[in-house]
Amino acid sequence: MLFATTALAGNSSMNIRSASLVALEDSYVLNADVDMKFSEKMEEAISKGFELNFLIEFQLAKPRKYWFDDEIVTVTHNVTLTYHALSRQFLVIRGDQQKAFVRLDEATDDLSDISELKVFQKSEVDKAEHYKAALLMRLDPKKLPKILQGDAISSDDWKMTSQRFEWVPSLFK
Repeated sequence: MLFATTALAGNSSMNIRSASLVALEDSYVLNADVDMKFSEKMEEAISKGFELNFLIEFQLAKPRKYWFDDEIVTVTHNVTLTYHALSRQFLVIRGDQQKAFVRLDEATDDLSDISELKVFQKSEVDKAEHYKAALLMRLDPKKLPKILQGDAISSDDWKMTSQRFEWVPSLFK
């Protein structure tokens, strides 16, 4: 029993704790809090300068009673975590925005905080309708360096995918 607990402690994990949509001018933005933990192998790869790419996948759908939900919006954003050895800084890159951190835990905190991520326009939704939202965050194994892709396929240390977090947003309050 002790061995099983120790084996699980080294694995990576990602869990979405909360998510919400907020109206901002003519669009809606996503705010979410993700709890993430890197395995020792992932931390070692980051400290050696390997780039880790994460995908944030958001979907807004109109529920249907007798058929599949009507997909209104599906948006995917890329966030990159890397270590720059020359400056000894961890970098979190979101689009054209880059933040630098001295410690990995600081970079992880920033990576796990999704704030004001634009996901759709107000004109794409109707006040009379009810919607459901879903959020998923995961490591993109296709963008790992070739030397790590084989290890990522066979090892649980590299499997970082959150649960599919679903909620009913209050869009017109």
